[in-house]
Amino acid sequence: MQWSAFDAPVHDAQRHFRRILAAMAEPGTLHLCDGPPPPPGAVIGSALWATLLSLCDLDTRVWVAPCLAGQGLCEALAFHTGARFTRVPEEAHFAVVTPDVLMDSALVFGEGCEAYPDRSTTLVVALERLDDDGNWQLSGPGIAEHRRLDVGEAIPLMSRLTTNRSRFPRGLDAVLTCGERLAAIPRSTRIVSVPTREAGACMSQ
Repeated sequence: MQWSAFDAPVHDAQRHFRRILAAMAEPGTLHLCDGPPPPPGAVIGSALWATLLSLCDLDTRVWVAPCLAGQGLCEALAFHTGARFTRVPEEAHFAVVTPDVLMDSALVFGEGCEAYPDRSTTLVVALERLDDDGNWQLSGPGIAEHRRLDVGEAIPLMSRLTTNRSRFPRGLDAVLTCGERLAAIPRSTRIVSVPTREAGACMSQ
């Protein structure tokens, strides 16, 4: 099954890549994506699909969590980008995951090293909820004071990202997606849990 892709692959991929860079530069800010839709019944949203189309190419290795590998995702990604797939998460440039997948403490991703911190895995996360006012407070580079983020019941994800500061410059970067929404949390971001305020949110992938 061939999933839909960008109408203008080069132009649209560059435009979405700039959107990802903007999200990384200002952690926790929400960005709406107008990328190609996933097929009916897919378990990812259009923001995640556009992100994969923008980031992956012949030189990238991708690990896809088994719960997301159905519906022809791997086949479609290989067809449109030429990306290679690995069964070893630690070897992946990009890992497509859900928060529940990260509950497995034995699941290890690449975190780079002191000499080459860029040799790490970027998590591309499918969330059921993503909003800009929640119980996770972000601070650090790209944030004037602090910024809040609501990722629903994604404690395993946030727990992993919270530990990044202690290992900086090593660590994981994350692109968070929910439906058409996208945000990012780079490894330089400090994360703490704070009381929740009421907010409307994306409730579907």
